[in-house]
Amino acid sequence: QEERRQKFAETKERIKSDTSEAKEIIKENAAVAKEKIKETSEIAKEKLKWGASEVNADLKKLLDEEIEKFRTRDNKRSAEIISIFAAHNYYANGFTPVEMRTTLEALGPTYVKIGQIMSSRTDLLPIEYCKELEKLRQNVQPLDPKLARAVIEQETGRPIEDIYSEFRDKPLGSASIGQAHYGVLKDGTKVVTKVQRPYIAETMAQDFVMLKKLAGAVNILSDSDGDQAVDLLTVIEELEKVTNEELDFRVEAANTKEFKEKCIDNEEKVTCPDVIDELTTQRIFTMTFVDGYSLAKHDKLIEDGYDLLALGTDLIENYVHQILDAGLFHADPHQGNIMVSGGKPYWIDFGMIGRIENRDIDSLQNIIMALLKADAEELVNVILSMGAISPKTNRNKLLQDAEIMLERYANISGVNDLDVSVLLNEVMDLGNKHHITLPGKFTMLMRSIITIEGVIEQLCPELNLFELLSNKLMDRMKKNYDLKQDLIGKGKDLLEAGTKTARIPLLAADALNNLAKGRTKLNMELTGYEEPLEKIGDFIIYIILAVFSCVLFTGSCILCTTDVQPVTRQGIPLIAAVGFVFSVSLGIFAVKKMWKR
Repeated sequence: QEERRQKFAETKERIKSDTSEAKEIIKENAAVAKEKIKETSEIAKEKLKWGASEVNADLKKLLDEEIEKFRTRDNKRSAEIISIFAAHNYYANGFTPVEMRTTLEALGPTYVKIGQIMSSRTDLLPIEYCKELEKLRQNVQPLDPKLARAVIEQETGRPIEDIYSEFRDKPLGSASIGQAHYGVLKDGTKVVTKVQRPYIAETMAQDFVMLKKLAGAVNILSDSDGDQAVDLLTVIEELEKVTNEELDFRVEAANTKEFKEKCIDNEEKVTCPDVIDELTTQRIFTMTFVDGYSLAKHDKLIEDGYDLLALGTDLIENYVHQILDAGLFHADPHQGNIMVSGGKPYWIDFGMIGRIENRDIDSLQNIIMALLKADAEELVNVILSMGAISPKTNRNKLLQDAEIMLERYANISGVNDLDVSVLLNEVMDLGNKHHITLPGKFTMLMRSIITIEGVIEQLCPELNLFELLSNKLMDRMKKNYDLKQDLIGKGKDLLEAGTKTARIPLLAADALNNLAKGRTKLNMELTGYEEPLEKIGDFIIYIILAVFSCVLFTGSCILCTTDVQPVTRQGIPLIAAVGFVFSVSLGIFAVKKMWKR
């Protein structure tokens, strides 16, 4: 209870300072809003390339309404964000995983999208936050069909009738940033056009300005052990970068073209849609339509006569090719992003692609080799070389945990016995436990492999993804192995060892001489005792607080024998009463902490 009282007092002060800061933020945003209102009046003509002569009265009215909505929302958004944060008790208990999810849901579709991006970034957030954010689901009202048409006409400068011979108003799917519509071009090409919601980019830009200003007050994320603090400002800046890429449909279009160029080596087996460049801009993205259905529809696949094993084999061989040959892979290969049409699988949705280099694949190979050789030292060296080390990282403890991990793989006789997804998870957990931040691309690769593993298990459980991946890795290792260079390296090591061995008598003589003359100093460093010493230090602090509470209680008793004014109704000096309350609270706090220790 006392802890809660203290937190409440601190919270009151923080809210007071946050309120004053919020007033300044609202004032700043009001000024920004005024400038933006001036811009939005011309946005249809200048920013969105709208040709005034081609705009009919109905569409112009729709756009004017959107401009008015944006202007109204822009004025009030600062206060809206602050009120939502205030409604969630983050300042008392920290931003728990559930609080983060519910807060993002309360903030609206824009933040739901941010949460979905964050759910895959275990390199930025503790794993329990990512798992909770995975619960976020897209549940967004479709855009008004007339407004979707207006955006397409804005971006192309042409009426819909001049572009499509058929355009369906009912969207194929609707999300927080945009929605997709089926259409047929004048030349008969079936296409899908993704349309971005009007002013979503401007809205999100304003939200990120607010979030970055509020980051200091909310920068208190930690994992379940209370160990891992997260720099929320860094997280927000990273999310802003990723979101800006998602808001520019030209990025996804470029990803799609690059994926097709580098990763599709045989279109007869696996392929992906083509980009229609002339109908792709920052706010619309048009690609060829895949006339098929999701890989998740197993019954329909069987009904249509597909060989599931052959289908899965083609898919996995292409996926392994992406990772080990192209260095470019689909980062979100769930069933909804794999369509089947014309007897072959199609990869779709390239909003997220991962990139890895040869050294990243080398790291994966070295981890597997360390396991096969049961070499904990090599495993630790690989993990340390892969990520950013924290001052809290203790190599000796990491080595101990690595040895424990290797014991579980004692019976492994070859790479085919390994489950690569489990292995990658264990390496990630080992790094996180010892405060080693592994690169985001490695995290993305791990999640991608785990996702495709689940897809294959449901499609054709008899297919072994990791046998294919392992065989490819072994082929790569054999190809890259140079016996001549290895022998030269071993010879150099042997020669260097011989040279150092020859100097041992001289070094020993120098050491004995220094010892005889009193010049030798012995430095000792205790390792492995950091945690017990830290607990002892905390225990001493709480003992001091307990002693101080006793002294304060005694002093308050002495004050009761004086005539110090003012006094309470019971005749006790007010300062003594305060001293009693504070000393008892402090004593209870110290005893509770010592008891927990």
